[in-house]
Amino acid sequence: MAVGKRLAATRDAWICFQDEAGQVLRPPVSKTWARRGRTPVVEVCGKGSGRVSIAGLVCLKPGQRGRLMWRTRLHRGRAGERGSFSEDDYIAFLDQVHQRLHAPIVLIWDNLTVHVSRRMHALIAARTWLTVIRLPAYAPDLNPTEGVWRWMKRGLTNIAANGVDHLADLVRQRLRACQQQTDLLAGFLANTGMTLDPELP
Repeated sequence: MAVGKRLAATRDAWICFQDEAGQVLRPPVSKTWARRGRTPVVEVCGKGSGRVSIAGLVCLKPGQRGRLMWRTRLHRGRAGERGSFSEDDYIAFLDQVHQRLHAPIVLIWDNLTVHVSRRMHALIAARTWLTVIRLPAYAPDLNPTEGVWRWMKRGLTNIAANGVDHLADLVRQRLRACQQQTDLLAGFLANTGMTLDPELP
């Protein structure tokens, strides 16, 4: 992370933490209060199947408000349907983010297979504005995007989606709400124990 902060400062770049999440039709489990002997029940539609995959970026830069950018992908359980984001999906997302930020990007992400594939290496090498740093293995606590997913899922605990399209709308609503609360993104970074200030040599 220290290397990433120095690179970002030198190149006037944004530091972007990337991560993925998924949500199925069954709401996340949550604790609640109820009158003794009356267990609260949220009815879940048993019809249909599917999942919403989300790729998200928490984009940070000293002196700028944090930004959350994301893409969703719907999986309907059809034969031959890809179950995750591909290299082309990720690179198209990063190209879009680069155009919106108008600056170089220092991308920090995990060692997911698609992140380290030969094709992804070639796509990254073709983009001079993109520098990639990998997080250590099994270190979700160092990624502020994990905080986004926790916050998003808390807002879905008492809602029963009636299909994958409805679920996707709920996920997008929750992520848009997070985008508007930029103090949340600063809090998610603070929870990792890291800061944006570059270390002195």
